[in-house]
This record gives sequence, C-alpha cells and structure tokens, in this order.
Amino acid sequence: MSDIRDEMINDSKDFLDTVEVTTIAQECVNLKKIEDEIAELEERLKDKKSDADHISSKVIPELLAEQGLSEIKLADGSKVSVKQEFRATLPKDEVRRDAAYKWLRDQGLGDIIKNNVSVTFGKGEDDKAKSLIDLAVENGYEPNQKSDVAWNTLTALYEERVKAGLDMPSDVFSLWIKDKTKISRK
Repeated sequence: MSDIRDEMINDSKDFLDTVEVTTIAQECVNLKKIEDEIAELEERLKDKKSDADHISSKVIPELLAEQGLSEIKLADGSKVSVKQEFRATLPKDEVRRDAAYKWLRDQGLGDIIKNNVSVTFGKGEDDKAKSLIDLAVENGYEPNQKSDVAWNTLTALYEERVKAGLDMPSDVFSLWIKDKTKISRK
C-alpha cells in the first residue's frame, strides 16, 4: 500500500506538495481495493447463478420425476413446476451459418430469415443514399448483404418442431433443451 504512495511522492515532489500526493495515493489504493472487491463479488454471483441453475435444471426436475410429479405446492402456498426451456441460435462459423440458412430455405422456412442490404456512400452523397439498392448497383456501387434470424424466432421454431416431433440438425444449429424450475411465490 505504501509503495504506491511513496512512488507517487517521489515522482511528483516538484509538482505537488506531499499532502496532495498522499491523498491521491490513498484514493488510488481505495479504488484498487474496491475494484478487487467488485471482482470478488462478481465471481461469487457467477458461482451462485451456476448453483441455482444446477438445482433448477437438474436436481429438482430429477426429484420430481422420481415421484412422478411435474409440479408441487409448498406449505407457504408457492407452486413449483418444471418446464422445458428451448434455445436455438445460428452458429458463428460462416460455413455452418450458410448451411443453416440453406436448411431453413429447403424446409420452406426462409421467411424467418431477415435479409439486410446496405450500401456505403462517400461524403456528400446523401442524395444517392436515399436511392433504391437497384439505383446504387446501376451507379457502380456494390451493396453488402447480410442475413440473420433472431434467436427468439429460431428458438420458437425449434420448440414448435420438437413438440411436433420434427427435427432440426444439431450439426448446423446450436440447439439445447433443458428443464427449468419455476417457483411461483405467493
């Protein structure tokens, strides 16, 4: 702690009096201490969230399943139920992402793909920016095209398909299903 203060005092004797440097050094030490405490609290919070997720997605669903139950009521009136949670996302890898788009189109689901087209213009070309993409192409500009599917749209599609007994390729999409315990408090 005093190392920082001593260094600051030595480095700045010509510029500030010792009292001001000591105060600055103390506040720097205080800031470092608080930042360390925040990092520790964030790590503890991360661990607690992991513990809660394990109990919610594994322990309680397995205990209820062993008893042949899907929900229970607690003495305080709270209701505990387990529901499946679905998640589907597009992969970051471009090859797999292109395969995902192809699969969606081949299944007749291409309408959920958002197709974003943009054109980059130089300074002073605001009037051209207002033109349609076709006009930009005619004028020698090359539009950039980017496709995307919102994760919540893809997740809804995945859940719908699973419930209908249909498949989605896990080698193309990032997919998971896990149980999630919900406690409705009274």
